[in-house]
Order: sequence, then C-alpha cells, then structure tokens
Amino acid sequence: MLPELINQIELFEILYKIDKDLSNQTRQLLCPYCGSALHTANYDRKPRGVNANIPDEFLRQQSLCCSNEECRKRVKPQSVRFMGRRVYWMSVILVVMALRQNRPDGYAAKKLIQMCGCDKKTLYRWIEYFQETFPSSSQWKKLRGRISASIDNNSLPGERVYYFINKSDSPQNGLIQCLKFISSEF
Repeated sequence: MLPELINQIELFEILYKIDKDLSNQTRQLLCPYCGSALHTANYDRKPRGVNANIPDEFLRQQSLCCSNEECRKRVKPQSVRFMGRRVYWMSVILVVMALRQNRPDGYAAKKLIQMCGCDKKTLYRWIEYFQETFPSSSQWKKLRGRISASIDNNSLPGERVYYFINKSDSPQNGLIQCLKFISSEF
C-alpha cells in the first residue's frame, strides 16, 4: 500500500497544489524582516527517492523574497513536499520510516534502500533522527498536544503515519494529512 503510494504522480500533483496554496497564503503577509511586500522566488530542487517521472513543475520549491532592494531576504512558506533542506521527498522519508518500524511486513533495511534509492548511512541517519533528535525537538513538542496520546515517542514517525491513514478514507489522504500535520513545523 505505502510503497506504491509514493510513486504515484497524482500524490505529487496534490502536494504541489497544497504547497502553492501555502505559498499564496504566506505571500499575503508582509516581509517579517522589514514589512515590505513579498515576491515569488521559486527555485528548482532535485529531490530523491521516487521512481515515477515527476513533472519539472512539481520539483520547484515554493519560495518568496522581500521586494525591498535593501532587504531582499528570503521567506520559505511551509511545504508538504520538502522536509527542510533534506534532498529526499518528505513523503518518502515518512513512508520508509513507517515501513521500517512495521518490520513484520518484511521491510528490512536492504529492501527499503532499494525501494527509495538511498544508501545505508542515509537510512540510519533518518532512524537516528526520528529516535533521538525529533522526539526532543521543539517541533515535536509543539505538535505533540495536537495528536493522540497513544502515539509513543519511540515509534515516530511510523505510528503517526498509520494514525492518519487509519483516520482517513484512503491511504493517500491519510499520508497527505500526516504531511500537512508535520509540515506546520518545518
């Protein structure tokens, strides 16, 4: 279910539209540094982890910059596609971690590495991040109160992904809701 989901172009089309809406909402605000208007300053990215032929338009990071020539600072709106500066799609990271934590389904490290094209060091860096860094981060502390107490910090992000999938009408919508939830802090 989840491995097939991250290779569907329809998912990335929906995520792109969500990111555009988030960018438009942010553009309505003023520059947080000097109070001037914000202009579009999107840039291309080369995210990894998906075998589908993603259109170039979906690879662009939504970004804004200040219109004031003396400021010109960049403002990054929330994104459901990208997890900060990481080069892998956020959906890929969450799905790989959810499958890794749910190993009775047979998703050993080798299979996950083949599925998303990452190397072993990258996979173990993600595992370490979600086991040690993320549970004590300010991002998770802000989000923690907005989700069921039954989700244990030791089972992040897998439990969270399945929580949203079980609460949704389809796996795709559940993953999208999970990405929206997490993106509010990245």
